[in-house]
Amino acid sequence: MASKGICTRLCVICACHAHAKRVGNVKIATFNVNGVKGRLPRLLEWLEEARPDVACLQEIKTGDATFPAKAIEDAGYGAIWHGQRSHHGVAILARGTTPVEVRRGLPGDDSDAATRWLEADIGGLRIVSVYLPNGNPVPSPNFDYKQRWMDRLIAHARTLMDSGRDVLLCGDFNVVPTNFDIYNAGSWRFDAVLQPETREKYARLLAQGWVDATRHLHPGERIYTFWVNEAAFRRNAGFRMDFLLLTPSLLPRLQAAGVDAEQRGREKPSDHAPAWISLRPP
Repeated sequence: MASKGICTRLCVICACHAHAKRVGNVKIATFNVNGVKGRLPRLLEWLEEARPDVACLQEIKTGDATFPAKAIEDAGYGAIWHGQRSHHGVAILARGTTPVEVRRGLPGDDSDAATRWLEADIGGLRIVSVYLPNGNPVPSPNFDYKQRWMDRLIAHARTLMDSGRDVLLCGDFNVVPTNFDIYNAGSWRFDAVLQPETREKYARLLAQGWVDATRHLHPGERIYTFWVNEAAFRRNAGFRMDFLLLTPSLLPRLQAAGVDAEQRGREKPSDHAPAWISLRPP
């Protein structure tokens, strides 16, 4: 049985879902699936139940040739993907249409072969599926790479912000912005996702004007999107690391936001749960 904290949060999320299903609203979600082939039953189940209009996936962990496009197409979704065998990988799904790819790979370092960025146009929106480096251990070359990657993210995000488009950055950012976004900051104080350098760069990103949709609508609520194992999930010892960041132009359309935390408690789940928002029609 789920803890009282999880039940309370799920009740709030169910109420948000009622708003998200209003005719004409656009539902956009982000989901670190932790292996799209191994978690395919969970992904297809969630697509059928939640019916997002757009789903940004991270950590698909499969090459381009082995992405399960047919199963996703049979579920009613067109897809584009940027895969990498056993590591990383991002995808964007759209219900009833196919995203128009704009960019794959974050600019700024042609030698970076990690598949962490996919940018597409869908129905007037520029949507990005993004998977930031984890960066552990600290210190290490991995942590240095994370910091350089975040600098590149800040630079390209500035270009997107200045474009005048309606843009959403959706994904696993591998940062816990504040101690309020984790069940116990002290226990994880040496982890890369809580380091001052990581938090400072994320704050610089938000300072460009990006709106953290979930926190905007739920400023005082403990909301998590990642639990390191099932025991942590059962006691709601989680992190919030999966975000949907909006350009300010989209803020008047923001209707609802939530996390499908219940997905984390299913058989052979991802360690992340889907986070989503609902936008009113323009």
